[in-house]
Amino acid sequence: SALGRSKGGLTSKVHMLTDAHGNPKSFEVTEGNAHDLRMAESLSARSADIVIADKGYDSKPLRDALLGSGKIPIIPSRKCSMSANPHFDKEIYKARHAIENLFAKMKQYRAFATRFDKLKRNYVAATSLVCFMVWTQ
Repeated sequence: SALGRSKGGLTSKVHMLTDAHGNPKSFEVTEGNAHDLRMAESLSARSADIVIADKGYDSKPLRDALLGSGKIPIIPSRKCSMSANPHFDKEIYKARHAIENLFAKMKQYRAFATRFDKLKRNYVAATSLVCFMVWTQ
């Protein structure tokens, strides 16, 4: 059902992959209490040469896997991180605003923003429809 328990109730997460222009390419839906790294490798396998992600994806094994597959990880380190991050480029990281803008556009659609659907397949279908609507704008 892709619903996870948290203090706020039942939640879910949408892990999104976009192109350079901020258009949706693919996504995965997981429980809200699931860690971001759980979907990182499956999404990054479908990505381009540069992978830009937020601090939730900070992990040395993920960076090593991306480098091993010929991709450049642009992932900032968390404050508590012990490993160095030599590939982090602050200027390239600024392009991550594109995915934030995508989620802002998608949240204009009530079916995506509120997730009243109990079944994962229904929410995935609604999210796919919203991605199509955003893509055609």
